Amino acid sequence: MASTFGTLFRISTWGESHGGGVGVVIDGCPPRLPLSEADIQPDLDRRRPGQSDIVTPRKEEDTCTILSGVFRGMTLGTPISIMVRNTDARPEAYSEIETHFRPSHADYSCQAKYGVRNWEGGGRASARETIGRVAAGAVAKKVLRALCPEIEILAWVSAVHDIGSSVDPATVSFEEIEANAVRCPDAGAAAAMIARIQQVRGEGDSVGGVIEAVVRRCPPGLGEPVFDRLEADLAKAMLSLPATKGFEIGSGFSGARLRGSEHNDPYKMEGGRVRTTSNRSGGVQGGISNGEPLTFRVAFKPTATISMRQATVTANGEDSTLAARGRHDPCVLPRAVPIVEAMTALVLCDHTLRQRALDALPR
Repeated sequence: MASTFGTLFRISTWGESHGGGVGVVIDGCPPRLPLSEADIQPDLDRRRPGQSDIVTPRKEEDTCTILSGVFRGMTLGTPISIMVRNTDARPEAYSEIETHFRPSHADYSCQAKYGVRNWEGGGRASARETIGRVAAGAVAKKVLRALCPEIEILAWVSAVHDIGSSVDPATVSFEEIEANAVRCPDAGAAAAMIARIQQVRGEGDSVGGVIEAVVRRCPPGLGEPVFDRLEADLAKAMLSLPATKGFEIGSGFSGARLRGSEHNDPYKMEGGRVRTTSNRSGGVQGGISNGEPLTFRVAFKPTATISMRQATVTANGEDSTLAARGRHDPCVLPRAVPIVEAMTALVLCDHTLRQRALDALPR
């Protein structure tokens, strides 16, 4: 099972949703970086369950413990292991899933691949696996702040179901994003989104939506041509997240409807550096960052596990129905915002370290 991501800044996540705990091992973090649990916990708090009435009520503090790689508050350059214990697991709520496959979940596909699966909460297919990613992302952010102090990574909910929003990526702030439970900085749209999520939760259903992200003051030169293009690594990072179904950068699919003369980003000199007059490229050209803001969007499907009765089959190959029990998000997007930020930080940290290695060579 491929649980490792990255090249120089490399992470491996581990653990199951209802096992003893979950976590991550980080390899490639530079030494002499100040690091403690206090640097990691705020992002885990933004991701944890039970933080509002529009997410899963599972009560987990998600308190992290650094097990290795840090001595007297400084990284050693050795592997950093971070653990979060599961304290509110209720595997008995998933007993039916032992014999019944949830529609559109990973139950059947994992059984078909491995011939065995952890049906308690979904095991590795559960979004609880992303705790390790968020913890590693917090470390990646510290590395980025040391190497690229001006870089800023922000993500927010831009759409829930058929409710859109109006947000300016150039000016949106962290405080505006965190001002409401759905993490949409458009207050009017946020109220409608919250009402919709509460409605579908009451009906035993779920909804999806879109998260938008921006990386401001990203330095030029990040990304490798051909297979490790910056947008390709961002796409893999985002589409590796549970419930994701789409990724687009810059103009995305809408750019396919334009002519080259309409889509190109003309160059200009500004303040002694090369800039573009528009940013339909989304900050990446030829797979390499061009110094303009990185802008992209990630589509999330509705949560697969719902309490409405649906047709399914059993592990014995019999037609049946299932109304799932357990505690689940009626919409994954509010808690996915810090996860998107974490995966962005992991990609940028990895490529920043790769670029620094290249810059060390004589030109």
